[in-house]
Amino acid sequence: MYRNNWIQHHAGSSLLAGALLLAMTGGPAPADTVENGEFERPGYQALRFNEDWSGLAGHDRTQTGDLFDPIKYVPLSDDGWLWASFGGQVRFRHEKWRDFGFARSNDDGFELFRTLLHADLHVGENVRFFVQGKSAFATERNLPGGQRGLDVDELDLQNAFVDVSMPFAGGTFTFRPGRQELLFGKQRLVSPLDWSNTRRTFDGFSGILKLEGWKITGFWTRTVPVQKYDFNDQDANTDFYGLYVQGKVPTTEFDLDLYWLGLEKDMAMFNGTMGDERRQTVGGRIGGKLPAHFDFDVEGAFQFGELGSDDISAFMFAAELGHTLVDCPAAPRLHVAFDYASGDHSAGGDVETFNHLFPLGHKYLGWIDVIGRQNIIDLSSGVGFKVRKKTKVLLIGHLFWRADDSDVLYNAGGGVVPRPGTSNDHEVGGEIDLLVKHQFDRHLAALFGYSHFFPGNYIEESGIKSSGIDFFYLSLQYTF
Repeated sequence: MYRNNWIQHHAGSSLLAGALLLAMTGGPAPADTVENGEFERPGYQALRFNEDWSGLAGHDRTQTGDLFDPIKYVPLSDDGWLWASFGGQVRFRHEKWRDFGFARSNDDGFELFRTLLHADLHVGENVRFFVQGKSAFATERNLPGGQRGLDVDELDLQNAFVDVSMPFAGGTFTFRPGRQELLFGKQRLVSPLDWSNTRRTFDGFSGILKLEGWKITGFWTRTVPVQKYDFNDQDANTDFYGLYVQGKVPTTEFDLDLYWLGLEKDMAMFNGTMGDERRQTVGGRIGGKLPAHFDFDVEGAFQFGELGSDDISAFMFAAELGHTLVDCPAAPRLHVAFDYASGDHSAGGDVETFNHLFPLGHKYLGWIDVIGRQNIIDLSSGVGFKVRKKTKVLLIGHLFWRADDSDVLYNAGGGVVPRPGTSNDHEVGGEIDLLVKHQFDRHLAALFGYSHFFPGNYIEESGIKSSGIDFFYLSLQYTF
């Protein structure tokens, strides 16, 4: 009875919010539009330092169509040699959980608040300074872990670096030392994790070469764990470095990524094996559009190295095929996807568990985050469509199995989901995710969703008396 009342109340709230969003129309044009036939407005980026607002130079910024244009390009010298840009984002999210972590008593709702503000100073064509501050708060969270580092970071620097650029081999090379977010490819392995209220960042340096349609990024960094009420400092026990190449497959328009990623971490543990982790990841990704309105994305990676005195040998594979029905109302896109990440063949000794590094796991393996890209098989399918141009709806279903029954189940943060003492079953369970996003205008967006996880044999045989996890959220985000 309690479960039915909870679902009726919160799923009903979701449907009501969705109906309101679907009914909304109007507002200014979204980002990436051309105004006055001259200025091509850049879209807001996941990494705000990738935005280029220099196109506003020479325009009357009070007449270019947006309230914030006067602060997006601020000349500080008569010749434009010195100029600055300012921006930010404010986000609110309400979350409501039932049976969090498959425990009947873990029911709670709370709010998350985040503010990001940045300043971007350009000194000539070759030097720029970028600083972004962050403040993240949460109301009381009566769930395991309380207010976590994912939820709260009172006041800190998210990005603080200098770019020094120069011509190189017919292209441009940029050296970037300082605190910086990293985002590569489809974010399966390296992401700033925007879903987190505090986002992820790194301290170190990177070198970026742009040459004839290719972007090559080499980097050496250390992770920056969140200290909720103190200044965040780098973790001297975790080094992350590598080389990431992005371009196009020759003679095609397919995206091509090739990468090598290195992780050195003191005292890690996987399935009973403990020690210093020295893990190398080599992989690649290809994706793009196919004839007849199909699209695809395929990525694979192999890992090798040592954990203590034992060897590492692990891999992952991910594939997605989509098809857009352009002649149907709302032009729905159907997709099927398959994800595999290896698990350990036996406890102790050599390690076959894939390490998902620093991912946006939230996007690919269910929004409840019970599942991480480690010892997992995921078969999913879904449909996405637009309603009245400004509203996107996405419905996805997942089926999960453990890749190896000798290894445990890992969540999106890499933690171990409580393991049954006797179960050798592969079946983990399933999840459905409903998401609705409405873009009111260029700046304001709303996101709401409802997810449910259905426990499979592996979970049920642990003795957990839960019919599954329910997760409801509603978010408002204003970007400028």
